[in-house]
Order: sequence, then C-alpha cells, then structure tokens
Amino acid sequence: MRIVQVPGEGPENAAIMMIGEAPGFHEDRQGRPFVGAAGKYLEELLALIGMKRAEIYICNVIKCRPPQNRDPFPVEMDACRPYLDQQIDLIKPKVIITISRFAMTRWFPDAKISAIHGKPKKFGDLVVLPMYHPAAALHQPSLKRVLEEDFKRVPQILNEMANLKEEVVEKKRDEKPPQQLSLFG
Repeated sequence: MRIVQVPGEGPENAAIMMIGEAPGFHEDRQGRPFVGAAGKYLEELLALIGMKRAEIYICNVIKCRPPQNRDPFPVEMDACRPYLDQQIDLIKPKVIITISRFAMTRWFPDAKISAIHGKPKKFGDLVVLPMYHPAAALHQPSLKRVLEEDFKRVPQILNEMANLKEEVVEKKRDEKPPQQLSLFG
C-alpha cells in the first residue's frame, strides 16, 4: 500500500488559507492539493476575483488519501489536527475559507453549509468563511452560481474584516480542558 502525504502548498505569508477535506486520486498521485478537476475550477474561481492559486495557501484537514476515497474518520482528523494547527499558526492567514464539511465543523460544529455558506465569522483575529467545495459545484451545476457569488465577496470580506462580529465557539460538554503535561509524574 502506497501512502503519499499531501501537506499543502502556497506562500508562507498568504492572506487566505483554503482548507479542504483530503487528497483525492490526482492529489495522491502528484503530492499536491487540488490538482484535479476541482482544482482547475478553483483556479477559475480565484481568477474571478483577480487572484492566482500561487497567492493562497491550500491544504486539507487530513494529509493522506483515505482508502476508496471515503470520508475521513475522526481518528484520522485527530491525528492530523496538530499538523493543521501548526499550518494555521505558521501562515497566520487573515481569512480561512473552509471548502469541506470536515473543515467547516471545526468552527461551525452544528451548522449546515446550505445555511452558512458565504457568511464570514470572526474568531479572535481570524475570519472563517465557509463555502461549498468546488467539486460540489461540478457535480451539481446549480451550485456553480452560488459558489461564484460567494467567491466574488472575498475581496470585500478582506477589506471589511475589522468590522466582523467575533463568534465564540462553545466547548462540547464532554470536552475536557487542555492540561499541562508533567515530566515527573
């Protein structure tokens, strides 16, 4: 079994970070995120707003393709979360665009994409903008216009970020607070 890691790519000072779900067939073969049909459409969407792929940082929630292209398991997302956290900390994007339900649920745990797409929320210094995945628009042509309209708002969102209301994510009841580990016991 061949396992290829697809960590992400883009400039280390990118204002925008896009987070997808997991590498697909083409991404697994090339070791780069979003290089298949969805990646080509993503480049078209970026061109709509005068941007190029080389200007954004793009990665996935998990870094290896799941077998049979299935949804990521929670244990896989947990294993990759420290890596994604580090990517966010190092890049320090102004805006994160989630283009997968698995990325979206990190900031919007109980929301549906159909209700919140294109609506930015501020979390501390970070603005998170949930959007449909480009592949969804390729499979459901009715979503193309919606996704294109959401993308057209990105430049305005970048300009108006300071005015967005901060969203507070409530911890789940069974989630324990982080604890400092001890070397001695």
